[in-house]
Amino acid sequence: MMPLNLAVPGEENVIKKIYGSPEIKRHLENLGFVAGGSVSIINILNGNVIVKVKEARIAIDDEMARKIMV
Repeated sequence: MMPLNLAVPGEENVIKKIYGSPEIKRHLENLGFVAGGSVSIINILNGNVIVKVKEARIAIDDEMARKIMV
C-alpha cells in the first residue's frame, strides 16, 4: 500500500483506504474516491495531481493525494 502521489502515471490502481478527518474523507468521497474504486494518475503538475476517477478527470493537491492509499 502506498500514497496515490507515488503511483506510476497511467497505471490503474485500486483505492485501499482514505485517511484524514471526517470532512476530508467526505469531500474525497463526493469527488468519487471510495475504497475499492479505481483511480489512475494522468499527470503531476506543480504539486497538483490530475487523476481519472469514475470516468472524470479531477485535480487534487499533493496533500490530498497523500491521504489516498492505493
